[in-house]
Amino acid sequence: MKQINDVSIALVEEKARQIRRDIIQMLSQAGSGHTGGSLSAADIVSCLYFWEMKLDPARPDWEERDRFVLSKGHAAPVLYAALAEKGYFPRKDIFGLRKLGSPLQGHPDMRKIPGVEASTGSLGQGVSWAVGMAQSARIDQKAFRVYTLLGDGELQEGMVWEALMAAAHYGLDNLVAIVDHNGLQIDGRICDVLSPEPIADKFRAFGWETLVVDGHAVPDLMRALNTARDTKGKPTAIVAKTVKGKGCSFMENRAEWHGKAPTAEEAAKALAELE
Repeated sequence: MKQINDVSIALVEEKARQIRRDIIQMLSQAGSGHTGGSLSAADIVSCLYFWEMKLDPARPDWEERDRFVLSKGHAAPVLYAALAEKGYFPRKDIFGLRKLGSPLQGHPDMRKIPGVEASTGSLGQGVSWAVGMAQSARIDQKAFRVYTLLGDGELQEGMVWEALMAAAHYGLDNLVAIVDHNGLQIDGRICDVLSPEPIADKFRAFGWETLVVDGHAVPDLMRALNTARDTKGKPTAIVAKTVKGKGCSFMENRAEWHGKAPTAEEAAKALAELE
């Protein structure tokens, strides 16, 4: 069990604020991209990269590293911001987002970006990558852990549930799936488009240890990750209740910010709020 204290909480919270600032700036400069779901996941990703996971940016191919798979690959800005903040590449590179010649495209490419474990974007596939990685650790008798982040709208994909069933069948207790449960997807509310509810009950029915937390409360996320470490014989799901567009009042809980970038004026307003 990892120690939770005021210092570690404050560090993760400040990193999440910086990640949100970077998301706004990089998307505004790009003029396109996915803002809402990147902002909603910032606390989760910050907690993983700056508290939970065993990583060495100087050795991105270190065999003993923990793995993170961004299954909701369209939220690439939150991953890029975290990787830059962690030291995988210079922070200035994030402002090349979605530009010709930049490795930081609209979805992450593991061939071009150090620290990216899987090229994701086709929804539903990332969790299958994560299951395979966790199974390989078991086969090779490695101690690394695997974390994957899914969108709640992504749970409409049938491939997700095949992967979840396999993970439970093989008892992959080195695997943690986190659902960014902000209730919105590109076409509106998930409950109107194709409801995956009850999400937590479904994970439990598929054989997963399942926790429901506030996805913006860092101490709650830390406690859930500690519970996942202590859980043996089955994988753990953390259903993190979040707010799409979190941190920017005019974006929060608005589906239109799923795939829209802020203008320069909107970015200035958002950055002022994030200060």
